Amino acid sequence: MTSAHALRSKHRRSALRTAAFMSPWLIGFSVFFAYPLLSTLYFSFTRYDGFRQPAFNGLANWSYVFTDYPLFWPAMRNTLWLVVVMVSCRVVFGLGVGLLVTKIKTGVGIFRTLFYLPYLAPPVAATLAFVFLLNPGTGPVNTLLDSAGLPTPGWFTDAEWSKPALTALALWGVGDLMVIFMAALLDVPKEQYEAAELDGAGPWARFRHITLPNITPIIMFAVVTGVIQAMQYYAQPLVAGKVAAGVIGGSGQQFEPGYPDKSTLTLPQLVYNLGFQRFDYGTACVVALVLFVLSMAFTALLMRRRGGLIGAGE
Repeated sequence: MTSAHALRSKHRRSALRTAAFMSPWLIGFSVFFAYPLLSTLYFSFTRYDGFRQPAFNGLANWSYVFTDYPLFWPAMRNTLWLVVVMVSCRVVFGLGVGLLVTKIKTGVGIFRTLFYLPYLAPPVAATLAFVFLLNPGTGPVNTLLDSAGLPTPGWFTDAEWSKPALTALALWGVGDLMVIFMAALLDVPKEQYEAAELDGAGPWARFRHITLPNITPIIMFAVVTGVIQAMQYYAQPLVAGKVAAGVIGGSGQQFEPGYPDKSTLTLPQLVYNLGFQRFDYGTACVVALVLFVLSMAFTALLMRRRGGLIGAGE
């Protein structure tokens, strides 16, 4: 009995010591994730404006968002479009730029700096610059296209071109992915390339069978973080819509996001609009939970099917 009691005491002390070491993480997880998530879930079933006590209203908020709220489904489609198209383009373009810079023999530092600098630009300033560059009437991009006899899109004033314009803005600031891919590409063993060349493998075969398998984890990292960032895409489409619509006033000026024709509307904009402009916190919590579920679903899908999505075996 004494031995069993001593063993239990030892296990108890070990458990307490482990809990003590884990306590910073447990406190942070509870305060900054578990409590906000549970509170958001609770408020999604209430009528709450931030001033009066929450009043339980069942599934009314959920029903309103999915069936009656006219901005939800356009925002959902735009967000999914950005996740699929913009993230894919950024990963492919970032990998291409990384490959290009690693092949440059002279002046690599200059090219690396030039490609990375746009990423350092503040999102609002970069969006303002792009809106003026892509102005359909006076912007230099359409002026050059017109002088070359090419079509001149409306860009941020055209519902069909606003999301491609946002994608172009995202590609302009692809310096973060370039640096990550450069580090991964330079870490690929050169002996494998030399052996493949001796076997007669061409550039595409070397890229497919040597480069891709070696950088698969980095590609997955870029895709997963890109999806999370696309799910949080807020400042750029909001600023682009405001400037294109001519609404550049102060904070007291009301503006319905999504110009033109709801094409730049995203789910994070709905959360802000519902929660902090309309003071409808219950409905805003529903949209926030939809964002959370989508982010988790995309991440789980990518992690489970990473080989097929990337197109290369591990």
